[in-house]
Amino acid sequence: MIAELGHFTLILALFVAIIQSVVPMIGAQKNWRGWMAVAGPAATVQFLLIATSFFALTYAFVVSDFSVSLVYQNSHTDKPMLYKISGVWGNHEGSMLLWVLILSLFGAAAAWFGGNLPARLRSRVLSVQGLIGVAFLIFILFTSNPFLRMANPPMNGRGMNPLLQDPGLAFHPPFLYLGYVGLSMAFSFAVAALIEGRVDAAWARWVRPWTLAAWIFLTVGIALGSMWAYYELGWGGFWFWDPVENASFMPWLLAAALLHCAIVVEKREALKSWTILLAILAFGFSLIGTFIVRSGVITSVHSFANDPQRGIYILIILGIFIGGALTLYAFRAGAMQARGVFSLLSRENVLVLNNILLAIAALVVFVGTIWPLVAEMFWGRKLSVGAPFFDKSFTPFFIALALILPVGAMMPWKRAKMGRVLRPLIPALVLALAIAGLAWTFETGRSMMALIATFLGAWIILGAIAELWQRAGRTPARLTRLPRADWGKSLAHSGLAVTIMGVGLLTAGQTEDIRVAQIGQPFEVSGYQISLDEVHRRQGPNYTATTATMTVKRGGDIVTVLHPEKRVFPTEGMPTTEAAIHTGFLRDIYLVIGDPQEDGGWAVRTYIKPFAIWIWGGAIIMALGGLLSLSDRRYRVAVGARKQAVAATPAE
Repeated sequence: MIAELGHFTLILALFVAIIQSVVPMIGAQKNWRGWMAVAGPAATVQFLLIATSFFALTYAFVVSDFSVSLVYQNSHTDKPMLYKISGVWGNHEGSMLLWVLILSLFGAAAAWFGGNLPARLRSRVLSVQGLIGVAFLIFILFTSNPFLRMANPPMNGRGMNPLLQDPGLAFHPPFLYLGYVGLSMAFSFAVAALIEGRVDAAWARWVRPWTLAAWIFLTVGIALGSMWAYYELGWGGFWFWDPVENASFMPWLLAAALLHCAIVVEKREALKSWTILLAILAFGFSLIGTFIVRSGVITSVHSFANDPQRGIYILIILGIFIGGALTLYAFRAGAMQARGVFSLLSRENVLVLNNILLAIAALVVFVGTIWPLVAEMFWGRKLSVGAPFFDKSFTPFFIALALILPVGAMMPWKRAKMGRVLRPLIPALVLALAIAGLAWTFETGRSMMALIATFLGAWIILGAIAELWQRAGRTPARLTRLPRADWGKSLAHSGLAVTIMGVGLLTAGQTEDIRVAQIGQPFEVSGYQISLDEVHRRQGPNYTATTATMTVKRGGDIVTVLHPEKRVFPTEGMPTTEAAIHTGFLRDIYLVIGDPQEDGGWAVRTYIKPFAIWIWGGAIIMALGGLLSLSDRRYRVAVGARKQAVAATPAE
C-alpha cells in the first residue's frame, strides 16, 4: 500500500508540475497577477508530493519490502541500515527520484525565499523549473518507475554493488545531485531573463547565491567521490579521469566561470550575453553528465545504468531544453547590451580571461570524455582516452588560471595600471618563489611538477593575503570589517591552492612497492619498516573478510598498526579491497593486502603518499569559502527594485 501511495503521489506531482509550468508563464505574459501567484503554491505542493513519494520508496527499502522490484534488485535483509537507506539512490530509478526531489526542493526554495523578486521574473523562473520537472517526471513514470511490483515476491533480495556499500558513497550522490540540480536554478533564471529580454545588476545579484550554493555542493560531492576512489578501489589514486568523474567536473568548472562572470554583470553590467550562455551550458553539462552515467554508452567503474534506450530519452530532454534555450539565446542575445566600458587592463578583462580558461578546460575534459564514443560511432574504432591526454591538455590551462588569480583579484574595475597592481604582490611573488625553492631542495626526486605546484599554491595563498591586506587599507583593525564575501573569496582561492599543492606534491613524490610479503619478515619502503604479522578471517554483517595485521615502524619506533582487508560479499558474489591508511598531515601510509601466494606469502602493495590529505583539505576549504561568501548579508537583504533595463524591452 505504501508503494502505491508513492506511485500515486508521483503521478499527482506530474500534474502539479504541468500547472506550475503553464499557468504562471501565461500569467506573466498577460500580466495576470492571479495566474502568476499560482507559481509559489504549485512549487511547494510539487515538492511535498515528490517528498512523499521518496519517503515511500525509502520505507520500502528500510522494511525490506521485496515485493517492490527495485528493493529486490538493490537490497538484502543483512545489509546495515545505512546501506539500506543509501540503496534508495544506489540505482538508476531511485537516483532519478532523488534527482527530481532535489529539483522540486530548489523550486520550492525559490518560491519560499524569492519574495523580493519581481512578480513576472519569479513566475517565469518557477515556470521553467516546473517544466524541467515535467520532463523528468514523465521520464521516471514511463521508463524508470521505482514502484513496480513483483507478482511473486522472493524471500530475500539480490543486494547492492559492494563498491557502493561505503559511507562515502552513501553521501556522495546526494551532494553531487544538489550541485547538478542546483544549476537548474541558474538555467531557469537565464531562460526567464531571455524571455523578458533584460539582464541587469539585480538579476545577477539574484542568480549568484543559487549558483554559489550549487558550486559548493558540487565541490563537496566531487571531493567525497575522490576520497571514495582513493581508499575503496584500492588503486591508491584520487582521480582517474573516469567518464563519471568528468561528468561532475565539467559543470563544476562552468559553474566557477559563471560565478565570476555574474560578478561583472552585478558590478559593471557587462558580459551579460556570456553570463546567460554560461548559465545555459552549466546546466547543459549537468544533463550531459546524467546522460553519460545512465545511458551505458561509455563504460565507467561507477555508472548507474546500462540502458541505451533510457539514454535516448535523456538525450531528447537535453536537446529540448538546451537546444530550446540556445535558440532563444540566439534571438535575444542582441538585446543584452553591455553598459560598462572598460580598458584592456582591468578586472573585467581579467575575469574574461578567467572565464575563457575555465571554459576551454571544460571543453578539453568534454572532448576527452566523449571522443571514444565519437570514434566508435563514425569510424568503428574502440579508443581509450586516458590520464596522459587529460594531464597534458588540461594542466596548462589550469596553470595559467592559477597564475592570473592573484593579479586579477588586485585589479581595479574599469581601468588599471599594471605597475600599481603588481607592486603589492611583489613580496608575495618573492616569498612564493622561496617556498618553491625550499620544496625543490627537500623533494628528493627534483620533480618539476612539485616545484610548479608549490609555487602556484604559495602564489595564490600569499596573493589572497595581500589582497585582503590591501582591501583593509593596510590596517589590521579594518580586516575584521571586510565583507564576508571578500573573506570567502580569499578562502576559496586558498583552498584551490592547497589542492593544487596536494595534487602536485603527491604525484611527484609518491612511492609504490608491490611484493610478496612473508609473515614475520619485515621489508622497507621509503624509510619505513613494514611487517606482515598475521592474516586471519573474520565475519562482517553481510560479508566475509580476509584481514591482515601489519606493523609500520620508523627508526625502530612503531608508527601505526594497520588492518587492510579483502572482503567477499556472498549475496552479490563480488570481492572488494579495503585499503588501510594511516593519514598524516605530510604523508599517508597506504597498505593493500592481495591474494595468498603458492610459497605461503601474501601479495602486498604499499604506497607512501606525501600531502594526500591536502587534496581533500583544499576542497573543504573551498566549500567553506563558498559558505562564508553565501552568508554575506548582501545575499540576504532584499535587492529592491530592479534597475532600468538597458537597450531592451521586456516581452509582453
